Amino acid sequence: MLHTARALVRYLAAVTGLALLVAGPVMIGVGVSGQHQVTSQLTAQQISFPDSAKAGLPAAEAGYAGQQVSTGPQAKAFSDMIETHIKEATGGKTYSQVSTAYMAAAADTSTPAATLATLSGERETAFMGESLRGSLLSAYQAWEVTYLVIGLGLAFTGIGAVTLFGAGVALSSARRARKVTVPETAATLLEPGLNAK
Repeated sequence: MLHTARALVRYLAAVTGLALLVAGPVMIGVGVSGQHQVTSQLTAQQISFPDSAKAGLPAAEAGYAGQQVSTGPQAKAFSDMIETHIKEATGGKTYSQVSTAYMAAAADTSTPAATLATLSGERETAFMGESLRGSLLSAYQAWEVTYLVIGLGLAFTGIGAVTLFGAGVALSSARRARKVTVPETAATLLEPGLNAK
């Protein structure tokens, strides 16, 4: 019974190692494919960073000047730039704050039309900016998840190779241990140098 259990464990280790060895490269392929999809989708949007601070590029994103957004980190940087512009346009207020101010001003009949128009413009700018930021941050998060998938694929491949190798060694040593050599004569059972009488 114990021999059967050990054999079963060896075979299970071999199957597990093989499964991990197959799953690892598949995961790596899926991760790389995911990065290509993110790049394809971002490139299709034709979003580019301004060329200079004069054109609206914040100092924090100066390293991206003139680049087209095609990777997750670029999407995150562009999202950060949009956040800077939203804060500049709304005086540092969030969309929720601007919207609340607009609703209160619209409900007050004594609010001047110019004030209402300014608040409406700020609200629209904040809403559109936050919507674009959300899309870009989703692309960034998808990009980061692809790194996780690729990393797990590499780990699975390594663990699978080690597990399969270990199972192979265990299986081959178990086969050798089962082989019994039967001596041809009784004399071969005696150790050299001993006098049998």
